[in-house]
Amino acid sequence: MTNSGIFTISLDFELYWGMRDVVSVEGYENNLQGTPDAIEKMLQLFNDYGIHTTWATLGFLFCKNIEEVKKHSPNLLPSYTNDEINLYNYMEQNTLEDLYHFAPKCIDLITSYPHQEIATHTFSHYYCLENGQNEEEFLLDLAASIKIALYKNIELTSLVFPRNQYNENYLEMIQQLGITSYRGNEKGWIYEAKSEQEKKTPIKRLLRILDSYINISGFHTYSLSDISKQTPYNIPASRFLRPYSARLSFLDSLRLKRVTDAMTYAAKNGELFHIWWHPHNFGVDTDANLTFLTKILKHYKMLNKEYGLRSLTMGEISIELDEKNR
Repeated sequence: MTNSGIFTISLDFELYWGMRDVVSVEGYENNLQGTPDAIEKMLQLFNDYGIHTTWATLGFLFCKNIEEVKKHSPNLLPSYTNDEINLYNYMEQNTLEDLYHFAPKCIDLITSYPHQEIATHTFSHYYCLENGQNEEEFLLDLAASIKIALYKNIELTSLVFPRNQYNENYLEMIQQLGITSYRGNEKGWIYEAKSEQEKKTPIKRLLRILDSYINISGFHTYSLSDISKQTPYNIPASRFLRPYSARLSFLDSLRLKRVTDAMTYAAKNGELFHIWWHPHNFGVDTDANLTFLTKILKHYKMLNKEYGLRSLTMGEISIELDEKNR
């Protein structure tokens, strides 16, 4: 493994399943309708700039319809105390629009491009910190996501926990299922993993927004030697790429600088910078979002040329760390 820095992108690919308890389908349908087009354009952009990307894909999305979901679901379903967050209940109680809930063709498109890793976002958007759920339910859910991917000859080795609810008690079992890395959270109390019951305070929400424009919490870049010390490897997030906002667009130069300054620091110091977002974030204002992303990728190419910064998927990082640890 070289001492050059690493630039990592991971995308939480979940469609409406990940938004159901946040916004109505009517309130989010423009984002959802625009997601396939956004994915295709992102893939073209990644290909143009030589970007290796991890797509953390919900198991439900591999299915064509609700019948296939039921066929591949584990026998033991999540037993959350709060029924409202259980997607199996939602599935039974609503008519599901295919475009908003299933995406086998999008998965096929992603895998047709080079250097694109399909990872897991669990099978059912499983919340690992919620009251009522347990280790066995999580294990079976994750196993279902691994199994359904194998039908497309995809081996899953990387995991992004839904809502970033990563549970340290579950790390050993994900390794037993062949998961070699997961995306941990940014450092700092404003980014701590919380259950849905533990409401985020207004001050935390405000600080997260401010931190997207002003360096409040640091660059959140990471030493590869530190990451390599424990398996499965925690490849932590550095920054959530907030989507374009017309209301806040006058601050976009600050939003860009917040990202590119951290990338530069990682490149100069041989560290990891890991940015993430959801494909559906680009489903509206797609051109504006892609224009902003292009500026980030151009900065990557400059850092690649000047400092040797490399673009790697989470899976590729794990392979390199394994080689280093031999």
